[in-house]
Amino acid sequence: MTPHSLAFYVDVVTTGTVLGVGPADSPDHVTKVLGSDFAENTFGERSMCRDYGLAEFHWDRACADHPWSGHHFTLHVHRLALRDRSLVNDVLRARYGRFTPRLRFDKLQRLLVRRGVALLEIPEIPANAPYYRTFWQPASQVAVSVIGTYGEYSTPDNLRVGDVYGIQAPMAADEVEWRRARLG
Repeated sequence: MTPHSLAFYVDVVTTGTVLGVGPADSPDHVTKVLGSDFAENTFGERSMCRDYGLAEFHWDRACADHPWSGHHFTLHVHRLALRDRSLVNDVLRARYGRFTPRLRFDKLQRLLVRRGVALLEIPEIPANAPYYRTFWQPASQVAVSVIGTYGEYSTPDNLRVGDVYGIQAPMAADEVEWRRARLG
């Protein structure tokens, strides 16, 4: 993996943002930073997702006449294994360069440790265990999902054990505590 794309993942995990855009930011602000090349999905009048290829941002609202409230973002790192160059939008590519098809967790973790950023493993929800493992960064509230073991129909065939599946923010401390109390 190129150092630049690794820098992107390190930036996301340490800051809890994508190019400075956080999960609570408005749809207009996300579009201002990431550009207007996205697919938009709405689920009724109360939920919306904008898919920028690698990154997806999600919002919800109480009713149609209320403003959108940011809920979370997800980096679908597993999509890169499809080897479709258009998955990384022009804004990310201009800033970070080429993205390779897989992100090895050990490389990401090594770079984070060098910067003094710890990732803590937290219990996986039963539906995903043992195929996935989740690591959490408390300060940025970012969760990193990693392939834990191969499972036919449970994990993508084009990823290997130790590859990052996705990165999501935020994962609040109360969810981590809930997992530890119920699943740990």
